[in-house]
Amino acid sequence: MGLMRFVVTPPERLTEAAVRQAYLSGVDRVAWQVRTTAADGELQLRRAVSDSGNLHFPWPVSGHGLVTLCTGSLREQPEPYLLPLELARGTVGQLRDQIGEWRIAGLEVPERIVQRTREAVVHLSRAAVSQAEPARSAAEAEAAIRAALAAGDLLSATYTDQAMAFRRRGGQKLGSLLAGDLGSEPLDSAAAGQFQAAFNAAVVPLCWRETEASEGKYHWKVWDRQIEWCRANNLRVCGGPLLLLDPRGLPDWLALWEDDFDNVLSFASEFITAAVNRYRGQVAFWQCAARLNTGETLNLSEEEKLRLAARVVELTRRIDPQTPALMSFDQPWGEYMSQREVDFPPLHFADALIRAGLDLSGIVLEVNVGYHPGGTLLRSMLEFGRQLDYWSLLGLPLVVSLSVPSAASPDPRARRKVRLPAKMWTPQSQHAWTARYLPMILAKPYVQGVIWNQLRDGPPHDFPHGGLFDHQEQPKPALRTLAQIRRALLK
Repeated sequence: MGLMRFVVTPPERLTEAAVRQAYLSGVDRVAWQVRTTAADGELQLRRAVSDSGNLHFPWPVSGHGLVTLCTGSLREQPEPYLLPLELARGTVGQLRDQIGEWRIAGLEVPERIVQRTREAVVHLSRAAVSQAEPARSAAEAEAAIRAALAAGDLLSATYTDQAMAFRRRGGQKLGSLLAGDLGSEPLDSAAAGQFQAAFNAAVVPLCWRETEASEGKYHWKVWDRQIEWCRANNLRVCGGPLLLLDPRGLPDWLALWEDDFDNVLSFASEFITAAVNRYRGQVAFWQCAARLNTGETLNLSEEEKLRLAARVVELTRRIDPQTPALMSFDQPWGEYMSQREVDFPPLHFADALIRAGLDLSGIVLEVNVGYHPGGTLLRSMLEFGRQLDYWSLLGLPLVVSLSVPSAASPDPRARRKVRLPAKMWTPQSQHAWTARYLPMILAKPYVQGVIWNQLRDGPPHDFPHGGLFDHQEQPKPALRTLAQIRRALLK
């Protein structure tokens, strides 16, 4: 069994939550299943292999909050590593690598970014030569991390400005989708007007659980109404996910068949056939399935999940060959793999479907920012963009599906019981994240749309405080931010 050890300075950074969230990955970005323990200021990670790896660890950074940072590739060694130093080394190395890659691609890097990068390197050098004094080394490493993240944010903003200017040469606006999930409850007139100002498309979820609450009895009225409203207001419609492998997505009666995969496949096929036939020609694209890579409902094996995904795409394309069909993948960094054995990492799952010749039109990446467990740990702008670039290697267009918290307090209407850093998330920080990250995502040439996957905190919902309307149905600042981005960048 492989063992990697890290001394954490100051030791209070080694919280119970941080230990749960820490994981190791290889050079292919695939997480290993690990067992993490902490004692006397030392983090220990045990795994079945002894290959060199990268540690991912949530680290509080002034001005950035709790950000998951990554070390460089480290080999196993008898003595422990100094965690602040290795996080600084990884963060500075990632920054310098990205500057080099983007310069080769033609990016003009402003002098202030070069200066902040030099500052980070100086602090990193001081941290490296002070290892005999862990507290001094940690202080210099912290300064290196702050400088590198600041430079990375500036670099990402520079990329966004230059990439967007190139894509919008001649003053043209982007044809990208910006969609909100309507859910199953109608919007009042005020909320409907604000929705139309912020979005040029809408998700009509066509939830199987709500449509076929009793076996064989379909109720389409709510979805008919939502689609009719979208078409009347010139909003493009995303239909689905047709199959959501999640307790809120599947009808209760299906649990009777959880040990009979053939029957589960048959029931799913019947529902998808009915839904696609009913709304064929009325949607801009189908989201065929979601959370197949993370969902543990029905105790399906990895092979059965692949077969289920293939059947959904095959049926959708056969019935409605003119409409693009997309597949959604949750937690695209694959953090969940550190806690359980998984045969197919998320990108490998997608690659297997593409190689099967299923004629997928694109990939949806579901990113529920900052939530744990079940969400995606907060990453820097630079790392977020690098992950999108990584998924673009599949050669298909991407759509990014987001939710971002606006509070860390208890949310009685949230179905998921997750943890959020205290005092980090507010309506203003939700707005700030959206204003910074969303233009960067849309600037990527392979990204064809963004979905805000949780519109309201009033009705029952998945993640705490992730909506754009609060519990009193009042709009949050992030909704105005989306409207501004739409007006400035999108058709």
